[in-house]
Amino acid sequence: MGNPGIPRASSGRGLRWFRAKMKELHGNYIHIMKKKGRGRTSRQRRRKSFRTSELSKVSESHKSEFIELRKWLKERKFEDYNLRPTRFSGTGRGLMAVKSLQPGELIISLPEKCLLTTDTVIKSYLGDYITKWTPPVSPLLALSAFLISEKHAGNKSPWKPYLDVLPEVYTCLVCLEPRVVRLLPKPLQMKAQEQRTHVQELFVSSRRFFSSLQSLFTEDVEHIFHYDAFLWAWCTINTRTVYMKHARKQCLSAEPDVYALAPYLDLLNHSPGVQVKAAFNEETHHYEIRTISGCKKYEELFICYGPHDNHRLLLEYGFVAINNPHSAVYISIDSLVDHLPSVDTQMNKKISLLKEHGFSENLTFGWDGPSWRLLTAIKLLCLGMDEFTCWKKVLLGEVISDTNEWKSLVLSRKICSYFIDKTKTALQKISHMKDEEAALKDQLTLVENLWVEELKILQVSADILKNMHQETT
Repeated sequence: MGNPGIPRASSGRGLRWFRAKMKELHGNYIHIMKKKGRGRTSRQRRRKSFRTSELSKVSESHKSEFIELRKWLKERKFEDYNLRPTRFSGTGRGLMAVKSLQPGELIISLPEKCLLTTDTVIKSYLGDYITKWTPPVSPLLALSAFLISEKHAGNKSPWKPYLDVLPEVYTCLVCLEPRVVRLLPKPLQMKAQEQRTHVQELFVSSRRFFSSLQSLFTEDVEHIFHYDAFLWAWCTINTRTVYMKHARKQCLSAEPDVYALAPYLDLLNHSPGVQVKAAFNEETHHYEIRTISGCKKYEELFICYGPHDNHRLLLEYGFVAINNPHSAVYISIDSLVDHLPSVDTQMNKKISLLKEHGFSENLTFGWDGPSWRLLTAIKLLCLGMDEFTCWKKVLLGEVISDTNEWKSLVLSRKICSYFIDKTKTALQKISHMKDEEAALKDQLTLVENLWVEELKILQVSADILKNMHQETT
C-alpha cells in the first residue's frame, strides 16, 4: 500500500487526469443516487429492503447461555440496556443497538471485576504454581492455562457463563486444514505456516509447566492440557482480548502483559469504517467504549480492530471483511522478474538495490491501483542500460524518461492481468473442492471470500491502468 511518508509519484498527465475524473464521476453518481428514490417504486423498494433486513437478523437474547451470561454480569454490577445479542446473516453473532446511539455516546462500560486478566489468574488456585515456576511463564501462557483449566472444570467453574458463549472452534488460519491453507495466496500461506509453527513450539515448551499442575487434578494433565485445548485457548486470547496494559509482575516473564478478556463486550464485530474510542478508565475502573460514528436503532453495532487488511484479519481473527479499504493484493519481487526479459544483465543488481533500499516487500495493487512502491520497483526494473545510473532518482519518485514510464505502465498491466487469471483459476479450484469436500465447505468459503476480494481489487486496478494507458497514447 506504499510508504505513507512518501507521496505517490506522478506517472504523467494520464494518472493525474484519471484520478481527478474518477473523483468527479463518483461525486456525480452519489448526487444522482441521492436525488432518486422519491416515488412509489422507491417506497416499495425500501419496504422490501426493510423486510429483507429484518429476516437477516435474529435475536439471541432469549437463549439460555445469554440469559445466564447476563445474570452473571449483573452479579458483577454490569447491566446493559442498549444492546441485544443477535445473529446477523453477514457477520454471525454480534450486538444490535436497541436505540439510536449518538456520536460520543458511551455504549459499554464493563466493570473491572468482569474482566479476565493475569490479575484474575494470579489470584486464583493457579497463582502459587505460577509464582513458584522458573523461568517465569508468559502472560499469554498464564491466561491459556487458566482458560483450559476452567473449561475442564465445567459446571464447577465460576466463569462457566462466559465460557459457554465462547466459540467451540475458531477459523484462524492456524486451525484450518493444511490442504485448505495451500489454496491461499503464497504470501499468506507463508505467514500461516509461521503461525502454526509458533503455536506448536509454544505448546511444546509449555508442557513441563502444565505437568507441574498435576496435583490440582485427578485426571492425567496430558488429557486436559493437550494441543487442541491449548490451540482453543490461544485462539480465544488472540481473537477476543482487548488491549489493557498491566503493571509488570515479577512472577511473569517480561513479555507485554496487555490482555483482557471482556465478556459480552467481545461480541462486538469488526468493521473497517467504524470509529470508536476504547480504553480502560482508571478513575471508574471500567473498560469503556464510546462510539464516534454513531449507530441507528436496530442496526448492528461495530467496533474497529484496527486498519488491518484481509490477510491480517484472516490470519489473526479468522474472517474476511467485504470491501475492506485497507486490503491489497501482494506482489513478490520474483513475480515481477518473471515478466521481464531474462537477457537483462543488470537484473541481479537491480534486485539487490530494491532489497537494499526496502522496495522488495509490500508491493501491492490496491483499490486505487498499483501502489507507489510497486510502481517504483517496476520503474527501476525497467531501466534501460543507458538509464541505470539514474536508479537513485527512480527511488525518489522522479520521472527518468518517457520510455521508462511507458515500459513500466505496460509491465504493470501485464502483471495485473496475470494475477487476475491466477485468481480466477484459484476460485475455480476452490469451487470444485467445495463440491467434493462437503466437510470443508466453511473453511473453503473463507478462502474463497479472500480471493473474491482480491479479484475485485485487481479488476479495479486493471481499469485504472487501462485508462492511464489510453491517456498516454
